[in-house]
Amino acid sequence: MPVELLPRSVTEAEGPAYWFLNGLNVVKATSESTGGAYSMVHHTGAPGHATPYHLHHVEDEAFYVLDGEFTFVCEGKKTILGPGGYIFLPRGIPHGIRCTGSAPSTMLILAMPGTGFVGMMLEMAEPAKERVLPPVTKPDIEKLTMLCAKYKIDVLGPLAE
Repeated sequence: MPVELLPRSVTEAEGPAYWFLNGLNVVKATSESTGGAYSMVHHTGAPGHATPYHLHHVEDEAFYVLDGEFTFVCEGKKTILGPGGYIFLPRGIPHGIRCTGSAPSTMLILAMPGTGFVGMMLEMAEPAKERVLPPVTKPDIEKLTMLCAKYKIDVLGPLAE
């Protein structure tokens, strides 16, 4: 029997928080809570924080910068966005993201339908002990690559400077 979707709201302080790839990620919506439509994560990245260059096979992503600055690298082209900036990155196009602000920067990440990115993140991340940036650690790229493959995301290598 399908689950009936009901209106749902979360405050700024609500949602489970995770430390993932040296960032703080608060899950605001999951594909389960949106009937398979999307997942939404509030992400805080430290200056210099970067994702690997990667490609999603089954989901599109959209990013809305709340504060600070992020650089999006998509097929070799750099797009720098500050507060109020938005970018849509469809599936099948290689991309990566770097926090290029001089202070921690925040953005909303929407993944549609959202099962891949959030599923992978939840398996890779650790629950945040506090809602602050985590201690900087070297990510386990082998584990990340394996989990990404499980969720139909290809890790293509480090993000170029």
